[in-house]
Amino acid sequence: MPRRDPACPEDTAAAGRRLPPLARLVRVGETHVGRGVFARRPLRAGLILAEVEGRILDEHPADSSYVMELGSGRLLDPAAPLRFVNHSCDPNCELFYWEEDVRTFEEDRLWLQTIRPIAVGEELSIDYAWPADAAIECCCRTANCRGWIVDPAELDQIVPRREPGAGS
Repeated sequence: MPRRDPACPEDTAAAGRRLPPLARLVRVGETHVGRGVFARRPLRAGLILAEVEGRILDEHPADSSYVMELGSGRLLDPAAPLRFVNHSCDPNCELFYWEEDVRTFEEDRLWLQTIRPIAVGEELSIDYAWPADAAIECCCRTANCRGWIVDPAELDQIVPRREPGAGS
């Protein structure tokens, strides 16, 4: 998972500006796979949207649909609205750990950032990049869909392998 340097002038917080309230930037809406998160306004590439807040857990809950593994080995059960950020094989956002300096970063805190411009009404997405043993069929519908929600480096471990773009 990427780490971000707060000293970088492109980072919103580092430039001395407050992060805008998330509710002004995104809304939760319906998608072909359930709920999703959509842009309320144009979002520029490299915009830090918010910290992914929620409950920190030591064990997988009974319903672990939204749980994210953290670098510390613990789990994050994210709160709305960011719990509804869906997977895409062609994502427009990424998660990262906030790095205080070269030697330290906070393993139990995740942040969401755009990686390309996002238009009003466009769904925000990340690449879940699950390990092959946890992969499920992908429904992202992008032109370069891998057919599976899986780490691209482990795609060859999936059997049977679907053709890219074959997501439903």
